[in-house]
Amino acid sequence: MFYRNSLRGAGALASISLLAGCGVFSDAEADGKGKVTVGTVSEPSTLDPAAAYDGSWELYRNVFQTLLSFPTGSTSPQPDAATCKFSDSANKIYTCRLRKDLTFSNGEKLDAEAVKHTVDRIRRINAKTGPQALLGSLAAVTVDGSRTVTFRLKASDATFPFILATPALSLVPPGQYPADKLRTDGKLTGSGPYVLKKYAEGDRAELGRNGSYKGFAQRRNDSVTIRYFKDSGAMVKALEDRKIDVTYRGLTAAEVGKFQEGLPRHKGLRLVESVGADIRYLVFNADDPVAGKLAVRRAIAQLIDRGRLVRTAYRGTAEPLYSMVPKGIAGHTGKFFDIYGEPDREKARKILKDAGIDEPVPLELWYTTDRYGSSTEAEFAEIKKQLDTSGLFQATVRGKPWSEFQKGYAAGQYPVFGRGWFPDFPDPDNFIAPFVGDQNALNTPYRNPRITDTLLPQSRREVDRGAVTRQFHEAQEILAKDVRLLPLWQGKLYVATTEEIGGAERALDPQTVMQLWELFRKGKW
Repeated sequence: MFYRNSLRGAGALASISLLAGCGVFSDAEADGKGKVTVGTVSEPSTLDPAAAYDGSWELYRNVFQTLLSFPTGSTSPQPDAATCKFSDSANKIYTCRLRKDLTFSNGEKLDAEAVKHTVDRIRRINAKTGPQALLGSLAAVTVDGSRTVTFRLKASDATFPFILATPALSLVPPGQYPADKLRTDGKLTGSGPYVLKKYAEGDRAELGRNGSYKGFAQRRNDSVTIRYFKDSGAMVKALEDRKIDVTYRGLTAAEVGKFQEGLPRHKGLRLVESVGADIRYLVFNADDPVAGKLAVRRAIAQLIDRGRLVRTAYRGTAEPLYSMVPKGIAGHTGKFFDIYGEPDREKARKILKDAGIDEPVPLELWYTTDRYGSSTEAEFAEIKKQLDTSGLFQATVRGKPWSEFQKGYAAGQYPVFGRGWFPDFPDPDNFIAPFVGDQNALNTPYRNPRITDTLLPQSRREVDRGAVTRQFHEAQEILAKDVRLLPLWQGKLYVATTEEIGGAERALDPQTVMQLWELFRKGKW
């Protein structure tokens, strides 16, 4: 989906201070509270979790609870509203025991029936924009008393706890959320750290402390206002003018560069950099007469200079990626580099020659103009330049808005197209499974029985996710040899703050969702 171990996900953060002669307060040095204002370009598409499989999760994480969650520093699901475990050796029965005396902010009980109601309504409503696809392995939900919930799975699936920890499974009160339709009153009721006090679509969300909250989050502020911006320029200007305290999601490569340069107008501001789990990659249509040829795909894999691509289009705000599983996620390996090595025109030429393919090869590359940021155009211009300069390809680049772009690739109209992936949860399964099989996230059937029928099922029987390296290394070797997908780069995430704000280093969970309760106002210098 979106915005997903030595680094262990996006929680491995490094702060870059832009303050001359000053360090950054540690959590122990300041415990100021008060109000914090956060700016973002990621506005919710809906207030009902049953209809959202997108950036709406940013808001949900802070006002709803989930059965499990990812506290700062964790890389596997931890107890939130419940303590859970597999109760069979096949990993097909998953049982959760709720905390005592949980309530929603409106006073309704958060009991086993409320959990069942939450899950059942997602599946029953089956909203086109909803997260029901994440529940594909679920057969049924049953309750035993007021505090025990059991999930029965169709097949072994050790990734199920990760799914329960996503904001997709935000728990909702039955009295406020109908079983068979979406809530439409523009309000939101949860049991998370905050309550939504006021919401103005396209403008702001005002959050206050939830007095009945019982969970793992330790709130370090009294309230948070989220300001929604249409573009990053306006958001950065608001930070410079101290109208907001923090920016999250939306900083362009150029803006990050200006922060790092320490421009005068950025005095008193700082930048926090994190390892991102979002990736960008090319997709090849196997039914296309050109891109469908293995030699063409391997020649392109042999030519692309990822380092130059990152430097040219992203000014170092991303890093080259040689695996569909990014760095920081268990199972990462550089199989594409192992097989193809450094960019080499002569090796690419030999691949085409041995396959009897004449050069230059005509090739159409497609990208979306309005989904992944303004640097996407420069990215595809650089890819075209590299292919054309080799003399082996004659590339044409075309772009369309997301709504049209989606229809085009779903209809199989594009030989090669660019996509991005923001993980649902920090597990290698979520970087492999969505892209293979007849029904995959790309609408380009990719049939590989070794991956779909053997490796993925094997890995899902293993609860210890650190023990599935072998299966995912093999899967990535298959992907690298087939080149149906070509990973290009892995993003970095940036949070810009004023010097008065602390906690930004701890505020991103492994799904790169902002945990607003970690932000606080510092004491005096």
